[in-house]
Amino acid sequence: MILSNMDYLPGKEIVEFFGLVNGSTVRSKHVGRDIMAGFKNILGGELKGYTELLNESRKEAIARMVAEAEAAGANAILNIRFSTSSVANGASEIYVYGTAVKI
Repeated sequence: MILSNMDYLPGKEIVEFFGLVNGSTVRSKHVGRDIMAGFKNILGGELKGYTELLNESRKEAIARMVAEAEAAGANAILNIRFSTSSVANGASEIYVYGTAVKI
């Protein structure tokens, strides 16, 4: 599966269009990560626990989007975008979407 944030691929022709595909995951913070993040907030620096959580969440959301595109018969997803939102106290959604095509 080819993934791109561009709306076309140089040198490639889109031969079939399958429409919007998406994937999402909702994750909550871990108590241990919250405690360490609290200390980091006071001292400053990267919140590595949260960085790892967001990286895992993006990978899971992408995998779900790719599965949807594969089920439709696509071999590429173009114009990929990410969005995040808070859905509850301590829980956030990572949402990814793009256009499924065959090239």
